[in-house]
Amino acid sequence: MTNEQPEKLYLKIGEADAVAVMDQSGFTVLEGSTARKEVTSSCRPNVRAIREELIAEGVLQEFGDLYRFMKDHRFAAPSSAGVIVKGSPSNGWYDWKVADGRRLSEVRRVSRPEGSTMLSESKRDELAATCESLLGEGRVYTADQLDASYSLFSERFSPQVLAGMDGEALLEFLHDHGNRDSLVYWLEFKSDEEFDTKQFGSIAGGSALKFRIFRRKETGRWQMAADNGKPIDVSIDDAIEAARLHRDQLIEGAELLAQLPENASDDEYAELQDQMDEVVPEVSKLAWGHKYFSLLFPEKLDDFHSPDWQHFHLLKLQQLPPEGDGRYICAGRFVSAASEVGVRMNQFTASLNAVQGRLHKYWRVGTRGGDDGVSHWEMMKERNVIAVGWKQLGDLSWVQAKKESRVKLKEALVEAYPNQNAIAAGQDCSQLTQFIATISEGDWVLASDGATVLGIGRVTGEYEYDPKFEFPHQRSVEWLSLDEWKMPVLEGLRSTVREIRRHDENIVEAEKKVHESGAVVSNGKTSPAITPSRPIRLQETAGRIQSVLARKSQVILYGPPGTGKTFWAERTAFDLAAISHFGKLFANLSEIEKQTILGEGEQSGCVRMCCFHPAYGYEDFLEGYRPTTVNGQVSFDLRPGVFKKLCRDAETFPDKSFFLIVDEINRGDIPRVFGELLTTLEKDKRGRRITLPVSGDIFTVPKNVFLIGTMNTADRSISLLDAALRRRFGFIELMPDGKVLKDSTVSGIPLRAWFEALNERIRQHVGRDARNLQIGHSYLLQAGSPIKEIAVLRRAIRDDIIPLLEEYCYEDYTALANILGHELVDSDKQEIRQELLEAGREDDLVAALLTSFSDIKRTAAGLSSDISSQDDDETNDASDDDDASGSVDGEEP
Repeated sequence: MTNEQPEKLYLKIGEADAVAVMDQSGFTVLEGSTARKEVTSSCRPNVRAIREELIAEGVLQEFGDLYRFMKDHRFAAPSSAGVIVKGSPSNGWYDWKVADGRRLSEVRRVSRPEGSTMLSESKRDELAATCESLLGEGRVYTADQLDASYSLFSERFSPQVLAGMDGEALLEFLHDHGNRDSLVYWLEFKSDEEFDTKQFGSIAGGSALKFRIFRRKETGRWQMAADNGKPIDVSIDDAIEAARLHRDQLIEGAELLAQLPENASDDEYAELQDQMDEVVPEVSKLAWGHKYFSLLFPEKLDDFHSPDWQHFHLLKLQQLPPEGDGRYICAGRFVSAASEVGVRMNQFTASLNAVQGRLHKYWRVGTRGGDDGVSHWEMMKERNVIAVGWKQLGDLSWVQAKKESRVKLKEALVEAYPNQNAIAAGQDCSQLTQFIATISEGDWVLASDGATVLGIGRVTGEYEYDPKFEFPHQRSVEWLSLDEWKMPVLEGLRSTVREIRRHDENIVEAEKKVHESGAVVSNGKTSPAITPSRPIRLQETAGRIQSVLARKSQVILYGPPGTGKTFWAERTAFDLAAISHFGKLFANLSEIEKQTILGEGEQSGCVRMCCFHPAYGYEDFLEGYRPTTVNGQVSFDLRPGVFKKLCRDAETFPDKSFFLIVDEINRGDIPRVFGELLTTLEKDKRGRRITLPVSGDIFTVPKNVFLIGTMNTADRSISLLDAALRRRFGFIELMPDGKVLKDSTVSGIPLRAWFEALNERIRQHVGRDARNLQIGHSYLLQAGSPIKEIAVLRRAIRDDIIPLLEEYCYEDYTALANILGHELVDSDKQEIRQELLEAGREDDLVAALLTSFSDIKRTAAGLSSDISSQDDDETNDASDDDDASGSVDGEEP
């Protein structure tokens, strides 16, 4: 890599003359610089104290009428360095200049060129129309609703209110999540008619330590982070001191924002960032602190509480974000953009989210083989995929972004390519892991040949292996642009797979190319986009189903009972049908529009459902003769089945999607039910004409028909399914997921910990197929949320969980006792202690569960902290010389 030295910065005032450099490590004033002795009264009170510390540490020494820096000293920010040099308030981004006279803010893109706007005319119109639509649908607040919410929040949590509190009352008021009147509860959870915090930006996710202090539900004790990042108990006095620090910094931060002028310049927002970092870092650097300030000053700050989201939206607007970190430095840009649209800040950010979608990354993927230099771009373009080499490794669908997987992959690389050294194997391992497991659906990929970008695609599918090609490891994409262009700044040229994150100029250029294209490209052919908005990509499990359906047109969701298979099948089908017919999610449809999806009366909708069972046959599914009585005489009429009806309706509307959900698909005799359909179900055989043997009709399966099956693996393993069926369907496994239970407790029982401990015992004691016989999380949910009352938990255990376990254990009460505990199961009498499951015995049931699962308190503590350590990425950035010219993509060793 190049060792380019940072550009020197200069600040001269009177006789004082200072030189500094700014790099990733911070802002450093160099040895030999001088500073004024005088400190004006307009400086913050701590400036004199900081100077005294610098003198005591030998950094500053008297030098006539000045102070002299005796060694380099690193400051938190340009402004904190500037105030020490000047002895008066300093906006360091304005005061420090490079040799040619340009301000630091100009050099670091903090300030935009004079007269520039944030939005193009088309983007402004799109956002304005989106905002109007969201307001009409009631999905964003009106100005009056916003003012009422801001006023209520300020009334309850203003700096004046905080200043009047202290001691344990202050601690609980700020940080007790169990108190629905606490600040942290309002910021993260409160969602009712009084105040809906979700309207003002989310701070969800992560552990309770994101607030730096929290009260643990299980013990009632206050905890903070130890040096290793794990939560430890602290005394009430230490907890109160932490709350006082937060109170004081919230008050000081609010004062800084109150002093910020309306329509402040970019330089002034940069100075605000410096001040926040220096004066109130314990709250300003955290998402909850930013949300607090944004609710008090909603037209001065955006409500994207993550720098990643702020940068993402600026890049999508084709704007280069300012260099530098922090949650406040970008705010001026959002203020300007909201003003250009003519809407309130909250309405503007909601419109941005609606138009620009979820956060995604940008990647560069090479298109040439490293050994032979052969380009595989034409294959990628025609097949709508991105692909990489390493063919000798075979199918890598087992690869995950986990340490164990990386170790296994590295071993496979060494075995397949014995002439490769360990460092190269580590780099290849990292790139393959990124390609297979890190790149997410919705991410953008720049297919490149050296510094030339050949096409820009959006990832639409999971990893696939196709051994017919030299580049067999593939991900499906939709091409957004096939224009060729050069990267403005060279980046990632010596890597096959590399995230673009060093140079925002490359991302902005990609956004411009896609915007200019204004089309979706398929098989190398450009077609105008149907609407100016991007296709809606579903998230999480629904997104996985969407991806498989796009690839194979049919999918089976399989897993133990209670894991949400039917829920996700219906939810995904409803959303995909709504998107196809109306361009929006099912929840946003009117009641009349929903009838198109669900049907009404005798009229079927575009999403239909059937359930297989042992007696279900071809005549039910496709066509067959059914008995009927006419004038007392029995005759047989030929009737279409549910699938034939769906296909006929789908042919009538070829540009709309139709879905059939087959519940319990494994309970039917698959070859008998599907018959000759198995051939025409395949995506590349859709539209092929076949003759139905019963009616003699010519029949085709339209391309716009999708099947979603569900399968309970407690009844049957997918390995027992008909092989022809397995080839034609994609499969998604849904397993018990304790995360959906969050940190819920029921009468002192940590629900997630108990649930996961129960399944661990099932896996230990049920037998060889125990993994498929676990208890699903939906048994512990009520209306989509974790059970909250012990009476409901009691009924779930009595009516759902115990009967399942009795079936699994085949009257082996010793195994049942090992799973549920001897307090609930009398293995000698071979019976369940039903008296503990009676109404009014809830306290006894709680005691029995906590006794039987005595380790769950410790487990719950580990779960609620929810701190995950990330595996070290094996990418050796030093090997990627972005400034090298004439580099070749290195797909294989």
